[in-house]
Amino acid sequence: MKLYIKYMVSLRCKMLVKEVLNNLDIQYTTVSLGEVEVNDDLTKLQHDQIRIALLNAGLELMDDKKSMLIEKIKNVIIEMIHYSDEVPKINFSVYLSEKLNYDYTYLSNLFSETEGTTVEHFILLHKIERVKELIIYDELNLTEIAAKLHYSSVAHLSNQFKKITGLTPSFFKMLKLKKRSTLENL
Repeated sequence: MKLYIKYMVSLRCKMLVKEVLNNLDIQYTTVSLGEVEVNDDLTKLQHDQIRIALLNAGLELMDDKKSMLIEKIKNVIIEMIHYSDEVPKINFSVYLSEKLNYDYTYLSNLFSETEGTTVEHFILLHKIERVKELIIYDELNLTEIAAKLHYSSVAHLSNQFKKITGLTPSFFKMLKLKKRSTLENL
């Protein structure tokens, strides 16, 4: 039996869900972003216990099919951008369609009408967050970051970064270095 969980977007959330299931002595086979595969059908009491425990942890058990699909879209995007070593080289629209087995137009329209933003803007926001992480880690230069996230050029990456954050990547990096030196002087 599959359970779908809203707001489950990080590895920490996965650990939290595993802890909830273990505390309730519910056997599961897999816990992935946004969904859990439990071994047996749940009783109404178990379902309610999971719902309450997840709500207390800031997560939400979902029953609505459209909400589940929206969360799947978000989780596929988050996993693709933040947790994959390599962002797929195919278009995001093709990737989402193949991954979720739905027509991209349907996914896109559903996402836009439910979330009030486009899938493309959601992807862009997450790509910029990933760029920020990579700049802060300071392991890759901008050219390598642009290549890793499949930007056509460093200029394209810089333009999108500035449009979203109001800062250039170089200025963002300088702020990070300035904060670090300030902390070191304490």
